[in-house]
Amino acid sequence: MQTRLHPLRGAQSLPAGQLDPHCLNVVRARGRGSALQVPPGWITLCVVLSGALVLESHDANWMLAQGRYQLWLEGSLRCAAHGQCWWLLVTAPPATWTPDARIPGADLLPWEAGCPRTVLRPIVRLARRAHAAEFPAGRLATDLVADLRQALAEHQAELQGRMGRCSGRTRLRRRQTLLRLLRVQHLIRCHLDDHIALSRLAASANYSPCHLIRVHRHVFGETPTEYASRLRCQRAWELVCDTAMPVCEIAGSLGFESESAFCRAFKHAFGCTTGMARRRLAGNPAGAAVQPGSGNTSISALPAA
Repeated sequence: MQTRLHPLRGAQSLPAGQLDPHCLNVVRARGRGSALQVPPGWITLCVVLSGALVLESHDANWMLAQGRYQLWLEGSLRCAAHGQCWWLLVTAPPATWTPDARIPGADLLPWEAGCPRTVLRPIVRLARRAHAAEFPAGRLATDLVADLRQALAEHQAELQGRMGRCSGRTRLRRRQTLLRLLRVQHLIRCHLDDHIALSRLAASANYSPCHLIRVHRHVFGETPTEYASRLRCQRAWELVCDTAMPVCEIAGSLGFESESAFCRAFKHAFGCTTGMARRRLAGNPAGAAVQPGSGNTSISALPAA
């Protein structure tokens, strides 16, 4: 397997036309203003080592935080560092990722998650080896990509298990159903701070709203609305307990009309007020404060305002 390194420093940008479709493209970017455009249909894995990276697709844009990875399989993708950021990216057409597979990339699913060491290690080694031009025969690169794909498959094992709940006679059909639902969840995460219409979610999956609700509940055990509310609950807990942001600003960022409305929803969800949660955390820095789910928690307790 051939590799090509693309170092980006400062405000340098890399258009899609400069990526080589015949090899594995490894990007090392550091600084403010670096940007990259990935062609549609390529498999892309991006990891943020420090700072935050703005990602943009044809229908959404979102922030990839430090220590997280984004595996992207659908459409074009634009990456841009608006602030100081250090990030690594590996991208290539599907056939380059899995040259021996009958269905290239069939074991990979688009997802965003915290990056474990098993995934980070081969990416860093790829970037270091490419920088040192230590791929004379390409065999080491092939082994590292195989290790990377294996690590991703293991990290996505629970998600892969959902495929068995999807309708379809063949594995390919079931995978297509799961990809549609993951597209819906991606849109929800990108619009967590505002209300996204169920009709738009259904259109992104090419389903009717009623069919989307039914399929999503069957595969994930909750409706898209319940999924959004659960993520909003988690977001509220993190902002209250992990930041010093004023409660009034948290309420506004989550789409609530007033601070009092947010505080009522928070107490209903977690069984304590925002002040109690922060005091308990301050009294126990080890993190033994009330955890999400310990009160009268409901996944719909923090609806969009």
